[in-house]
Amino acid sequence: MKVVVIGAGLGGLSAAAHLVGAGHDVTVVEREAIPGGRAGMIVSDGFRLDNGPTVLTMPDLLETAFNACGAEMTDYVTINPVDPMYRAVYADGSTLFVRHGREAMTQEIREFANAKEAESFGHFCDWLEKLYRAEMDSFIDANFDSSLDLVKPWKSGLDLVRLGGFGKLDKKVASFFEDKRLQQIFSFQSMYAGLAPYEALALYAVITYMDSVEGVYVPEGGMHMMAAGLAEALGDAGVEFSYSSPVSRILRRPNGPVVGVEIDGSERIDADVVVCNPDLPVAYRELLPGVTAPRTARNGKYSPSCLLWVAGVKGLPPDDAAHHNIHFGDDWDGSFKALIDDGVRMPDPSILVTLHSLDDRSLAPEGHSSIYVLEPTPNLSGTIDWSKERDRIVESLRERVDSLGYPTEVVVEEIYDPTDWERMGMEQGTPFALAHTFFQTGPFRPNNVDKKVPGLVFTGSSTLPGVGVPMVLVSGKLAAERVGQYARRRYR
Repeated sequence: MKVVVIGAGLGGLSAAAHLVGAGHDVTVVEREAIPGGRAGMIVSDGFRLDNGPTVLTMPDLLETAFNACGAEMTDYVTINPVDPMYRAVYADGSTLFVRHGREAMTQEIREFANAKEAESFGHFCDWLEKLYRAEMDSFIDANFDSSLDLVKPWKSGLDLVRLGGFGKLDKKVASFFEDKRLQQIFSFQSMYAGLAPYEALALYAVITYMDSVEGVYVPEGGMHMMAAGLAEALGDAGVEFSYSSPVSRILRRPNGPVVGVEIDGSERIDADVVVCNPDLPVAYRELLPGVTAPRTARNGKYSPSCLLWVAGVKGLPPDDAAHHNIHFGDDWDGSFKALIDDGVRMPDPSILVTLHSLDDRSLAPEGHSSIYVLEPTPNLSGTIDWSKERDRIVESLRERVDSLGYPTEVVVEEIYDPTDWERMGMEQGTPFALAHTFFQTGPFRPNNVDKKVPGLVFTGSSTLPGVGVPMVLVSGKLAAERVGQYARRRYR
């Protein structure tokens, strides 16, 4: 079948890899001049600055996409472990280094806290591994046609119940660790799912498994290289790419199947199937006139957004800095309430400072650094008027980063607030899509197919399985499976 993939983000690239590997004729159309989507890169003044996801976990899922199109990942991109994975700096001034590997992390916790907490870490990892095994094949790497599909993997469902997966994440983590600081470092990952640890189900600790047990990695040349490398492999496998080609409409027969896409209001590309990587609710609104988006996409709860400052700066970071640095603010639960419930800025924001050039000097000129600073903020349903408050908030973030000892003399920079994310095509101004509440997960999340539009398949973070690089790579695989199902029905 002839398939057009809209968007060369990681979801679209993963779908293209599995599709070309299955023998389909694949064309990828991308509005930007480079692949990557949200995993983009700014190249300026000798700097290479990532402006998308900054934490890579489960690199085997990326390797699966390469293998699907007949390529070896190592021929296109080199992935290295990050160690320490994080430097966690707490409001009380204490510092914890999150080490790569269970033995190293056990020793770190023993020195940071005590032997009892170190022993508990081993039990925690065992629990996380069981949780991952119960979820991955049955609930993450799986297409759903209805909520009844949750019943089919009954054994895995029972395992989740026995493991306490339907309790609250904060309480489950606290059952392993008494130290509040350890509770924070092993539950903050719920933010990736758009939820506070006190409202997230314990089953979302699967993100902690991917992060803290399987480990954090980084591609040489920056995070963007995983997209650039996969796009190169796809080109070698016969996939056609059309860059600087914004899709203005998905074409279909009246009330019938898709027949192709329209580029920039004029050019037409015919297709039997269209795989759509843009944010799902935006795609419905802008590319599918007359087709109503699923109720959850229209009225659902969206994740918090973020203020992102990426810069090339003069100077080098502090000697104790790590690749990823989390600076926790005070009043952990209160910060989440402000962010998610009240829609205001965290009173004492927790921030992530990533220093890609710390481990890869090719990303910045001699004596300079790349710096990536992310502060969670409310999405556009919150109360912040970014047109009036942006400059003040950005300046306070700069001052915070400077006070922590990082270099802040700017050579080149870009700043992204929720209004920028919205202009880039992200619903509610958040790059983190729908929050992973129970009724916005699995079969309750907007599906990757729509019976009203045969031949249309979605991929990316706004459909199943969800948010994050690993999930988006899986979403591409699931989209390709949907195309295969459609082809079999059409030609049988």
